[in-house]
Amino acid sequence: MAKLNQIIAVEKGVKSKSLQDVNAAHAKVQKPALLAGISRTYQPKDEEGEQLPPESTRVQVQAEDVLREMAASLTRLFDVTATKDWANCTARADVTVDGRTIVADVPVGYLLFLEKQLADLHAFVKKLPTLDAAESWSHDPSTDWWKTDPVRTIRTKKVPRNHVKAEATDKHPAQVEVYYEDVPIGYWTTVKFSGALPARRVNELAERVEKLQQAVKFAREEANGAEVTDQRVGDAVFGYLFG
Repeated sequence: MAKLNQIIAVEKGVKSKSLQDVNAAHAKVQKPALLAGISRTYQPKDEEGEQLPPESTRVQVQAEDVLREMAASLTRLFDVTATKDWANCTARADVTVDGRTIVADVPVGYLLFLEKQLADLHAFVKKLPTLDAAESWSHDPSTDWWKTDPVRTIRTKKVPRNHVKAEATDKHPAQVEVYYEDVPIGYWTTVKFSGALPARRVNELAERVEKLQQAVKFAREEANGAEVTDQRVGDAVFGYLFG
């Protein structure tokens, strides 16, 4: 008895061949010349008239034959697809991570859905914003944010000062240069907040998604190893259509 994964393995080839056969059948019946034949003989009006050989063209394509060939090709496709779809209704497996069953008795179709969703989720998790590693962060229960320790910085103000380069004399005024001095006038106390995640948390989430991805793939392979019962749908369908 065949297994579901074997049916899945041959399905693509059967589909491809059936498509080629159907296209070939379509091309044949769309060429009137291939379906047409003729036979004619010539008889002169009298014995002295010119004698001409008979002419004939054989029918090269018979529509009923084309239908039979196409039905034979499609019957294989219908049977393989039916066998797969019938088996998919019963093929199931548990999704297990580290000995813990996350989801039990999951059908193959849903396992395929999970694989796609987890791939998208993994890409999302890997792009989550992380806290700036240059800062020291702690969790603030009152806001549920992350915050840094308070940092105190001085606020200064530029105050003009006079520098006497030369004292005044009875002949010349004093030479004075103005410069500015930063004078402390207060203090800033800064606390930074963030809604991002610690890198450790992002790595932990990514690891969980990856573990579940592996578990789902394993479950799908297990489910696809189920034995299948060959379905014979094609004969019934084409027996009705072309019979």
